[in-house]
Amino acid sequence: MGFRICFFLLILTGASFCNGGITSSFLRKEAKSIDMPFDSDVFALPSGYNAPQQVHITQGDHVGRAVIVSWVTQNEPGSETVVYWAARSHRKHHATARVTIYKYYNYTSGFIHHCTIKHLKFDTKYYYEIGTRPTVRRFWFRTPPAVGPDVPYTFGLIGKPLSRIISIRKMTGICAGDLGQTYDSNLTLTHYEMNPVKGQAVLYVGDLSYADHYEFHDNRRWDTWGRFVERSTAFQPWIWTAGNHELDYEPSIGEKKPFKPFLHRYRTPFQASGSTDPLWYSIKRASAYIIVLSSYSAYGMYTPQYQWLWQELPKVNRSETPWLIVLMHSPWYNSNSYHYMEGETMRVMFEPWFVQYKVDLVFAGHVHAYERSERVSNIAYNIVNGECTPVHDQSAPVYITIGDGGNIEGLANNMTMPQPKYSAFREASFGHAMLEIKNRTHAYYGWHRNADGFAVRADSVTFFNRYWHPIDDSTTKN
Repeated sequence: MGFRICFFLLILTGASFCNGGITSSFLRKEAKSIDMPFDSDVFALPSGYNAPQQVHITQGDHVGRAVIVSWVTQNEPGSETVVYWAARSHRKHHATARVTIYKYYNYTSGFIHHCTIKHLKFDTKYYYEIGTRPTVRRFWFRTPPAVGPDVPYTFGLIGKPLSRIISIRKMTGICAGDLGQTYDSNLTLTHYEMNPVKGQAVLYVGDLSYADHYEFHDNRRWDTWGRFVERSTAFQPWIWTAGNHELDYEPSIGEKKPFKPFLHRYRTPFQASGSTDPLWYSIKRASAYIIVLSSYSAYGMYTPQYQWLWQELPKVNRSETPWLIVLMHSPWYNSNSYHYMEGETMRVMFEPWFVQYKVDLVFAGHVHAYERSERVSNIAYNIVNGECTPVHDQSAPVYITIGDGGNIEGLANNMTMPQPKYSAFREASFGHAMLEIKNRTHAYYGWHRNADGFAVRADSVTFFNRYWHPIDDSTTKN
């Protein structure tokens, strides 16, 4: 199996132990989160007339042999062609994009291109070019290794957008949520870029631009956000989850179609997993099976999302993809007073399935703080028995909330007290995390607060796979 052994040191800058695990006593200096101005250099347009901008890629099929390339041109549609080739080959291939535009209140988008590149080789570096001369732009990406049970793979977990301080070629992947486009976002991404552990893809748990923070949902902030994160999104796949700030539902100004800007700008490979909607879908990547759910779409019994998940979970072959990971926006286990219990109805619907199919990890955003649970479930209640307290359950997932990147709404720093028994570690700080899957049995995880050195882990744990190595990996004793 080729096990790699690594020991992580849990480093705490002061902590208090409550009924549950650790409520960190680290105090971040209070400062308002402020969006960077429109003339910030991180929002700069690429040089040249009608140059492609806001370039981003995501996985384009179920197994990792396709990539969706997306970009925007402002003045006219321009070229719809993507030219691409393997790094060690001189043979160039061509694929054609589809172009769309949308209007939102008094805003009209640029020309949004989406192109799916298919039949790629696994674990191969590809270059691609978009645009017309003299404003052709070149980027690159690496496809994942072939799906397999002991394929190592690293995901990053971050909550905010990129700075331009470090070259993109020093970072290979992230996972994010609640990004926004503030000065704190810059700091979070710079911290990630300097992390000696490098990710290979992004698992994004929702809330992108926060354009809805502004009057009339100023969609120019969708454009600045797309240019801001391009230095990452053009080079590595981001796996998209929709959050509440993607709804953009505002009947008072005539905008009655939920998710309009998001669905026009960002594509997902939903049809590859039999989904009928781009807001929920699944992919395989290396040794992980990733399921994306929509917290703000209907999920009651008989709804399309419910029916899809009911059919999807039995399809997961843990001999092929041992690690079963779920992404959503609204957390189910949240001991912060902010957004408290907002995910409760979805938890009631789906948690028994998560335990039945031994989901390993669930990542969420929404709450602008960091929290990691123990393996717990709360599925015994049947209206008359009164059993409605979360209990430790080694068949259940660990729930991690990582909406802590630095968006304009600031930190959620009002924790409920005492700390619940199911909560292993929590802190109201900005930061990022890394998940290193080593093989079918072990994955190493660490969370890094912005206030520490680049390699320091404020919270860390070795996770054991629920299917292949289901031993207790709790970090608190109750």
